[in-house]
Amino acid sequence: MYEITYISTTHKQNGQCNADVLCEIIEQIHPDVIFLEALKETYSNYQEHLFSEFGVFHIKLEIEALQKYQYRSSFKYVPVLDSGMSNAFNKKYKIATEDIELQRKIDNFNPLSAKYGFQFLNSDVSIQLQEDMRKLENIILSDTALNKDAIDSIDSYEDEMLDNIYSYCKSNPFDKAVFMCGVAHRKSIIDKVEKLNTTEELALDWKVLRFETNA
Repeated sequence: MYEITYISTTHKQNGQCNADVLCEIIEQIHPDVIFLEALKETYSNYQEHLFSEFGVFHIKLEIEALQKYQYRSSFKYVPVLDSGMSNAFNKKYKIATEDIELQRKIDNFNPLSAKYGFQFLNSDVSIQLQEDMRKLENIILSDTALNKDAIDSIDSYEDEMLDNIYSYCKSNPFDKAVFMCGVAHRKSIIDKVEKLNTTEELALDWKVLRFETNA
């Protein structure tokens, strides 16, 4: 009981990172619950109506994947965000991405994502490349108040998702679940889950989707 598979994703279609492939991964796990890095309003009642009545898929990759999975199995969809990213993060990202070296790193990452898909996103290679980008961002922003605020906001953003997952699990028993979250959070979420395994009273069987890649 309470097995959760953590899957790193992107929010937009990009080559092999597409809803059909993600749906196949979800189907192999066959979860009863799908936790998603999303606000409740991300998948509105109107959008759900458009899909159920007319088959109109959502623009967000992960939601399109779970909509396709809905054709194959029943499950509970649980968005785990109460609020979005802070203004500090958005300002930091805007400043950082004006740097040519960071642009090159992003331009290197995205084609690998398109070519190797979720095998790349859920690999140690993607973690290392994301860490390289984070280090460069911190060099660009240096020891500024904006950088500190942005780092704190990301930390709170991730904690909020995990807190909501644990809160749901305490009141809603299930056998299997998946938690889909953007690849930029991969290393941090893995580290936090390992710590939670030693501090939380509720025992969750966290499994991290991992692949080897030649990228």
